[in-house]
Amino acid sequence: MTLNDIFFTVLGYQMSYLEFFGTLLNLWSVILVVRNNIWTWPVGNIGVIVFAIIFYQIHLYSDLVLQVYFLITGFYGWWAWIYLKKSGDTGKRLEIAGTSQKGKGIYLSIIAAGTAGMGYAMTHIHQWLPVYFPKPASFPFFDALVAVMSFAANLLMAHKKIDCWYLWIIVDVFSIGLYCAKGVYFIALLYLIFLCLAVRGLMNWTKLMKEAKTI
Repeated sequence: MTLNDIFFTVLGYQMSYLEFFGTLLNLWSVILVVRNNIWTWPVGNIGVIVFAIIFYQIHLYSDLVLQVYFLITGFYGWWAWIYLKKSGDTGKRLEIAGTSQKGKGIYLSIIAAGTAGMGYAMTHIHQWLPVYFPKPASFPFFDALVAVMSFAANLLMAHKKIDCWYLWIIVDVFSIGLYCAKGVYFIALLYLIFLCLAVRGLMNWTKLMKEAKTI
């Protein structure tokens, strides 16, 4: 199935099956995580598979790699939310918490280094692996920045670190511009909704964290 397989047309925009159902699944997944609902992980896993197919077809290769990462961390996050205990307390499940200054420094350094490395790789991937990536990557460094920030945000989310929402807000703003530039406007609209949900998620998790501290 490709983006040329059209599901319906609205206001002249041809909506493919992939874009429509991938968008709905990923939107549902984000709504679930805002509500701190564990079903965010299996729903999200299906959605990222669909998005991986889309990003390969529109040559956003860093986003393709990101979807593979999302799939792996989707299973890890699912496991972590069920079984991972709060550090130092065998009787409590993982709880929403902040990140230490050292932790912030680590993930910001990883984002900077990862963006440089992935951006360089995606600039040349069509030369290194022309059979699998016959066309040059679009916006390789900007796409890499979005992807690497998403790597960090998703891992922080799996460990219920509230910092994940600050990163998601930045990712969503950048992604709106990126997907508009690539002409996948329904996905760009999805990220506008994601932006609103990320703000809501930050507010909700902050409230839950404060409530947990008073118990």
